[in-house]
Amino acid sequence: MPTAVVTGANSGIGHAFAEILIEEHYDVIAVDINLGEKINALKCQKHEVDVGDPQSIATFKANLGEVPINVLLNIAGVIASKESDALHSVSLDVLKRIFATNTYGPLLLTQALLPNVLAAASSEHPAHLGFMSSRVGSIADNSTGGSYAYRSSKAALNSICKSMSVELKEKDVVVVVMHPGYVKTGLNADTHSMPEAVMPDEAAGKLWKVFQKIALNDTGKFWHREGYELPW
Repeated sequence: MPTAVVTGANSGIGHAFAEILIEEHYDVIAVDINLGEKINALKCQKHEVDVGDPQSIATFKANLGEVPINVLLNIAGVIASKESDALHSVSLDVLKRIFATNTYGPLLLTQALLPNVLAAASSEHPAHLGFMSSRVGSIADNSTGGSYAYRSSKAALNSICKSMSVELKEKDVVVVVMHPGYVKTGLNADTHSMPEAVMPDEAAGKLWKVFQKIALNDTGKFWHREGYELPW
């Protein structure tokens, strides 16, 4: 049975991904900063991990041991309010908080679990790293400005993922960068009034279909949930 680690599994897209992988007969290790009702309802292993805290990551790695990891999905993310993330208001504290979860966290968690991922990877069955980015992290696609901390945290994540894909391709590890579109989650209350927004299970289901199709020759690319590639 393949093993998958999913962060942000107590809510939204992370929880939906965990449910999908359980149905797909993965041995799922669900991770979140809060072990709340939704994550505890999952029929899998659960770990309380703050991806923005290196010590929390180290403890998780120690508890996990050397189990091979076939899929690592870095889904956990945070966003700042519009009022605190504008050009006239964004602060160092806001930048640190957003980058800790959205950028440093996925990098440091992947770094800690890389031996486990490499242990599962082979030329016939590459391991997969998934990263939840956002279209607002695309520099080429930026036509609205604003969201300084959130936008730059995702742009930096994209750069990190591209570098990982270059280094890990020869080690049979595929890197998949994902944009979920507008999703009705607790991350951004505005999405609940958007007619184009979808529920987390639909977003995760479409992204999983995209994710499964990505092979080594397409590693390090940025994908929309509808299956088309996005510009950096």
